[in-house]
Amino acid sequence: MEYGQVYEALFETIANEAQAIAMRYFRAEELRVDRKGDGTAVTQADRAVEEMARAKVAASGLALDVLGEEMGGDDSAAASTSGRARMIIDPIDGTEEFSRGIPTFGTLMGIELNGEIVAGMASAPALGTRWWAYRGEGAFRNGKRIHVSNVDKLSRAMIFTTGTGPKKNPAMRTKLRQLADTAKNGRAIGGFWQHMLVAEGAIEVAVDLTSQPWDLAPLGIIVEEAGGRSTNVRGERTIYTGDLVSTNGKLHDEVLKILA
Repeated sequence: MEYGQVYEALFETIANEAQAIAMRYFRAEELRVDRKGDGTAVTQADRAVEEMARAKVAASGLALDVLGEEMGGDDSAAASTSGRARMIIDPIDGTEEFSRGIPTFGTLMGIELNGEIVAGMASAPALGTRWWAYRGEGAFRNGKRIHVSNVDKLSRAMIFTTGTGPKKNPAMRTKLRQLADTAKNGRAIGGFWQHMLVAEGAIEVAVDLTSQPWDLAPLGIIVEEAGGRSTNVRGERTIYTGDLVSTNGKLHDEVLKILA
């Protein structure tokens, strides 16, 4: 199946409207930031984008369930193997950044079928950039095919991570520092953008350790279709364990050895 033919129009329609909604509120005085039960930020833009996306899915004629950050759905790994395709959406990934006027936020969409992500898009309105991939069809940024880098030594690599703040497990903080010390350069930024930088060959390693399925759904397929690897810290291809390590492939085993 050519998944691009099936899902491209839906992705583009949602991304275009999500961009209009997000940019209407970005750095605007009327933006209101609330806190959910877990302390994470949510704005009226998050809710409006997800409501719009669900309406577009319903009107698309495609047999798709929906799992979203703001309006829920079954977020278990078991639900992913039900035999029915579903869209997993994060209406605004990086709400903290969005609410502070930082442009590294985006709308994330992934199509999951029988436990496998078969299509994905990450749209970053304030950066003017979209990345997408369809299983077996390559990865693209604004219409141009992208590839991971050829760096084959961690000592020559640039890595991005979620950082080593107080919420991190102390043992993992130590491992992240070890990884940063081994690499040539390191930054703590987190979020979807770092994985897109791996896919387009700007950096070699991205590590997220505290994420939900909607934070991760389209990232792995984009990295993989660009020639890299995306797994959890145990080397499993899954979005359901809260962590994701993306690399250019050449460094993956070495990175996992440090983090495992």
